[in-house]
Amino acid sequence: MGASGVGGGASGRGEERTDSAKAKIKAATHLKPVGPAAEEGENAMPSDRDLLQGWIKEERPQLIEFLQGFVRAKSPNPPGDTRAAATFIAGYLGRCGLPYRVIAPQETMPNIVGSFEGSSPGRHLVLNGHIDCFPVGEGHGWTQDPWGGAIVDGKLYGRGAADMKAGTTASIMTYRLLHRIKDRLKGRLTLTAVSDEETFGPWGARYLMEHHPEVHGDCLLNGEPGSPYSIRFGEKGPLWLEFTVRTPGAHGAYTHYSKSATKVAMALARDLEAVTEIKPEISDNIRAALEQGNATMEKAMGTGAAAAVSAVTLNVGTVRGGLKVNMVPGECVFEVDIRLPVGVEKSQVLDVVANVLKDYPEATMRETQFSPPSWCDPNGEMVEILQRNVSGLKGFTPIPIVSLGGTDARLWRYRNIPAYVYGPFPRGMGSTDEHVEIEEFLHIVRVHVLSAYDYLLRP
Repeated sequence: MGASGVGGGASGRGEERTDSAKAKIKAATHLKPVGPAAEEGENAMPSDRDLLQGWIKEERPQLIEFLQGFVRAKSPNPPGDTRAAATFIAGYLGRCGLPYRVIAPQETMPNIVGSFEGSSPGRHLVLNGHIDCFPVGEGHGWTQDPWGGAIVDGKLYGRGAADMKAGTTASIMTYRLLHRIKDRLKGRLTLTAVSDEETFGPWGARYLMEHHPEVHGDCLLNGEPGSPYSIRFGEKGPLWLEFTVRTPGAHGAYTHYSKSATKVAMALARDLEAVTEIKPEISDNIRAALEQGNATMEKAMGTGAAAAVSAVTLNVGTVRGGLKVNMVPGECVFEVDIRLPVGVEKSQVLDVVANVLKDYPEATMRETQFSPPSWCDPNGEMVEILQRNVSGLKGFTPIPIVSLGGTDARLWRYRNIPAYVYGPFPRGMGSTDEHVEIEEFLHIVRVHVLSAYDYLLRP
């Protein structure tokens, strides 16, 4: 697409493969559809599942090389310019001969969408991942180049490695590998690699969901970071509020002339903690899932996470006030990030905030962002498929949980489409030395490939 600087449409050069991989694919295309287990016998042909796992094993260097190149394609948001990363993905899909198109309502934030049909009618599975990532700033505290994609001691380092270029790579590789056996699948598989996720912006998945209903599907699979031990079926909702406190201000020695806007703001921020006393009201099945997932949430997100998932939390993210040390500040602006758990409505929070503001006539408030908490069935079909595949590969069963952070998966849940997240640990996410363990990354790829395959086998 000329405007976005990203190539549009698949090229005819075909996918880059080794000679042995080509031979296996050629043989595989003559196979009849088979079940999850391979046939027994000396001359038995491998099952589709065996083929898929074999390709992942044989093409391991290619998978790692792709993730490394993806990390090196800078895409910090803000500012949100993802053209380099989108070009990297589009070029790869084109070389592989895979169908895709570029949808770029905002020139610097293109989205890559690809889709193909199986050989018979069935359900529509959507794969989703974002291509933007957190900014780095000056890079202080990093021991590796934030944009270098260095591999050290089995770990791949770089901004976005965990959040979420490893997960988006899993989606891309799932799309690529299942395309090889599309004649033995049912339904439809769609890939959405989107921009503008980190700031909850309007030009990525939100735009696609509002203007391109062909990406809605019947189920969504996403690889955002979390934990290989958990499956996220829901998440808390962020409510961002900005407060401005204004007073006359004065000389620093004349504190009797004016209240300090910064002092008033500090007191207001303290009193806003009242929102954390709101208690959620949830259904029995959600409560049971949360209780079952307590230990897993602590393992995935740290000690205290289980309590935080079910509570309203408040963080004062920014504070701007004062011009000079010897002046009584006449203005202070601060922003708060309030996270709503499943079972709490925005109106409840705003009612409490309004009550607090009655004691602060110097303050005004405006809402800058809101996404409601979202959830779907914690015992849904895709949960069972993911659990079975993880158990078969690793010997443990991941537990359904609700996450603290937000993802684009919420947009599908808002439309009553089940959406699940299975991804790597968030090591260094939003901090320094962000990385993903290579074996963990490959595990996520395997689980996504096999789970998408299982889903598309069913009518």
